[in-house]
Amino acid sequence: MKRLLLLGVLGLVACAPHVPSARWIGSSMFVRTDVQPAELAGLWYEVASFPAPFQRDCSHTTAAYRPLADGRIALENRCRVGDEIRRIGGTARVVAPGRLKVDLDGVPFDGDYWILGLSRDGQTLVVGTPTRIAGWVLHRDRQIDPRELRAARDLFERSGYDPAALQRILHR
Repeated sequence: MKRLLLLGVLGLVACAPHVPSARWIGSSMFVRTDVQPAELAGLWYEVASFPAPFQRDCSHTTAAYRPLADGRIALENRCRVGDEIRRIGGTARVVAPGRLKVDLDGVPFDGDYWILGLSRDGQTLVVGTPTRIAGWVLHRDRQIDPRELRAARDLFERSGYDPAALQRILHR
């Protein structure tokens, strides 16, 4: 019986999404407070991530953002699962500088998304969550320069993420 329970637990752990190490609990998280919603507008390609549980089996993930007149941001996320394209829309609202509450269609709760970084040229966006359960490196192109990716990884590390768990996402 104990062996069966242990195998069940190990099976669940093997399928589990990224879970932050306890050593990161309580560490400070850097948030960019000077990013304006208009700077987020347009199409972004996910080039690396600490994938959220809802992203299981996704590839070729993109996020499109559009500022709304009321100050919120309309968003549409897409990914490929096999031959199917999954889409989810929603809105984000600024709740504090650099901090967004995201309301996705059909999801019963809002998510906290914090802007950790935006490159000077506006081509790379680093977004995290205060729980460090998920995080994303978004880029304006499908490919990212290795130096930009390293800067994003360093930013995640300074913000309390385990950089070894960052997964590279390739787009064809």
